[in-house]
Amino acid sequence: MRAGSFGKLTQDKENTTQVTFHYVEGHTETFTIPMPPQEFQEEVLHLLNQPWLTFHLVDQTVFICTARLVKLEVKPAIPELQGQGIFSNSLRVTTMQRGAVGRLPMNT
Repeated sequence: MRAGSFGKLTQDKENTTQVTFHYVEGHTETFTIPMPPQEFQEEVLHLLNQPWLTFHLVDQTVFICTARLVKLEVKPAIPELQGQGIFSNSLRVTTMQRGAVGRLPMNT
């Protein structure tokens, strides 16, 4: 790694948003967008109302049909999104946590 490249990576990470698309067919794709999370937050609901999204990569252009999406994951989190249908302070339950419920004796 060249001298000074760590600072560049840190700066880039702060100014980028990682988006993972989960398609109806079961596969996923992840893209890094050169947009700070705060700016992406302002656009995300508008973007999801578009029939197609376009991503220009170094070697190709990718078009995504939003009607074929079942889930969208964004990193880092966007806690500023609030309103109807948005659940703050949520936790993901893993398969192991779900399977353990009722199997371990609880001392009360």
